[in-house]
Amino acid sequence: MPPLDRQAICDFANREIVKFHESRLERLRQLSLDEVLLKKNPYLFRAKGFEFPSTLVHAILDAFLSSSEEEIFGRFLEELAVFVAEQTSGGKKSSAQGVDLEFDRDGVRYIVAVKSGPNWGNSSQYRRLEQDFKNAITLQKQSQRTIHVQAILGSCYGRARTKDTGVYIRLVGQSFWHFLSGDEDLYLDIIEPIGYQAKEHNLDFGRRRDIIAAQLTSEFAARFCTDTCCIDWSSLVAFNSGNLGAPVLPAPQGQRSDRRRK
Repeated sequence: MPPLDRQAICDFANREIVKFHESRLERLRQLSLDEVLLKKNPYLFRAKGFEFPSTLVHAILDAFLSSSEEEIFGRFLEELAVFVAEQTSGGKKSSAQGVDLEFDRDGVRYIVAVKSGPNWGNSSQYRRLEQDFKNAITLQKQSQRTIHVQAILGSCYGRARTKDTGVYIRLVGQSFWHFLSGDEDLYLDIIEPIGYQAKEHNLDFGRRRDIIAAQLTSEFAARFCTDTCCIDWSSLVAFNSGNLGAPVLPAPQGQRSDRRRK
């Protein structure tokens, strides 16, 4: 395995982390009140006792952005993993379904699915990944002069033991970065370039988020508040979940809503 070019990794992380922050801002600029309200649970926020639009909008916006940022940052970590493999093993992006990376090392063709963390999917998604690995292994053996093909499920962070499922080997956190780079400490060292200009980026993001929050709060108050500026929960829930305008199935006899008969 060639020696790890730490400066190249640092330069890549510095460059790509800027794209992460730019993607966050772009996602923020594209937000609409309808999108935020339709994707969050109004019953949960009612249970938390919110009464006024500003506190509710900030809570919903923060929850929405948090899940969006997890997705965006997950893509950054996956790109970083591919870059490390390119540096150390001549790795390249794979065209196989469900596989992100492939490379040869010591007579073995490795096919790798990269996930940001260990809790990335449900049972059906794990079954689909396993089938994708089986298909990719079959194709590799048919088209390549490869002695052995090994599937790897790699998670960029997390604490779990290495596990061989019989179809793929699961590597998590330090073990995964060590597998890619040959360096036991890489998982620690990449934290510094990831923080490149983090303070400046987050200050800018915070200012823009506050402007968006103020705009959304004003729109929310006009659409979903009473004359006393309290949240009209019935109106909000009807917007979020009301869908009986064209019912697919008839309601049970004797249980039709009184509101619909009025």
